[in-house]
Amino acid sequence: MAINMSRFKDKVCYVTGAGSGIGKATALSFAREGGKVVVCDVNGENAQNTVNEILKNGGEAIALTINIANRDEVESSVNETVKQFGRLDCAVNCAGVAGPVSKRIHEYPEEFWHQQINVNLTGTWYCMKFQLAQMLKNGGGNIVNLSSAAGLIGQPENSPYAASKHGVVGITRTAAREYATDNIRVNCICPTAIETPMIMEGRRKLAYNPEAKQAAINFQAMKRMGTPQEIAEVALWLCSDESSFITGSAIAADGGALA
Repeated sequence: MAINMSRFKDKVCYVTGAGSGIGKATALSFAREGGKVVVCDVNGENAQNTVNEILKNGGEAIALTINIANRDEVESSVNETVKQFGRLDCAVNCAGVAGPVSKRIHEYPEEFWHQQINVNLTGTWYCMKFQLAQMLKNGGGNIVNLSSAAGLIGQPENSPYAASKHGVVGITRTAAREYATDNIRVNCICPTAIETPMIMEGRRKLAYNPEAKQAAINFQAMKRMGTPQEIAEVALWLCSDESSFITGSAIAADGGALA
């Protein structure tokens, strides 16, 4: 990762879930393009590893350990961002969780419902709440939320994840309308099967289940899984001036699966 001062030179870029997967790819990409990166993750060691990689390649970054489902931790992280770098220009909210089981609604354990709603939906709302407040002070900014293809269509035996990701699309579109004249754009990305720890090690355990992995591949029109870097590129484009007339969009980065 060589540093190339370009689209995000001197921009302050805040990324949640940046210790692995799509969040890490996004943080590294911001740094590569000159951004000052705030690397947030519930796993502090992973966050620091991402920062170390950025620093090694000449970038500028700090690591913050936060659980986005904790309002006070989110607020403190945005305050620390401003303390360290003076402002907040771009935020990509990648942090999220998936449930460990596949069950129909009447059988689904309540504890996992609450966990996914608290992190994926309420946590994203907390992030937006404090990011938007700061961006109003800045005079503008860009927010990108990570939803899912499960935020656009039903996903049997995964009701809390689908509900939470549909909710992310809803608050994204609402915020886009509310702040459209404040020089703040808000969009979301809806990926399908991306090779991340969440999908490879999570509910369907694709890393250990060749049949399930092949089914995920077959669902994509391109007949392959996507990479974290491919989603990071969409996130950076949405945060850049190249997408200046786009707000309130839910972009399906899905290899043609929903076409």
